[in-house]
Amino acid sequence: MSTDVSKVEGDFPVYFRYTVGVAGEKFLREIKDNGKLIGSRCIKCRITYIPPRIYCERCMTGLDEYVNVVNTGTVESCTTCYRDAQGEPLRQPTTVALVRFNGAHGGLIHYVHGDVAIGDKVRVIFKDKVQRTGSILDIAHFERI
Repeated sequence: MSTDVSKVEGDFPVYFRYTVGVAGEKFLREIKDNGKLIGSRCIKCRITYIPPRIYCERCMTGLDEYVNVVNTGTVESCTTCYRDAQGEPLRQPTTVALVRFNGAHGGLIHYVHGDVAIGDKVRVIFKDKVQRTGSILDIAHFERI
């Protein structure tokens, strides 16, 4: 067994493609086609996961039942960003929140329009159907209710 360590200087280009998987595809397709949220439900633990998963994180049962999830939830955490991912100042601040949905385990992180605080109730605002592409960005933002 060798214990020698070597170092290679330089750039190493990495190319990859992220796929959302079976449950993620169903989730994004439901948003795109119908403007609705879905979760996967464990019949054994009676837990609904959003975003959907293909197995239950508690009992490891395979999940193949998909159910509608209400498009209203509660702000669990939020932050206002003043700089972009490269550290450059934004023209105007952007607020992002983690939202938990009633009756579901998990949540979504997305943009929020307007001021929000932890505990505020929000709803999902979907883009118009003709603008949807099958991405999480088909959700335009959350809006305080």
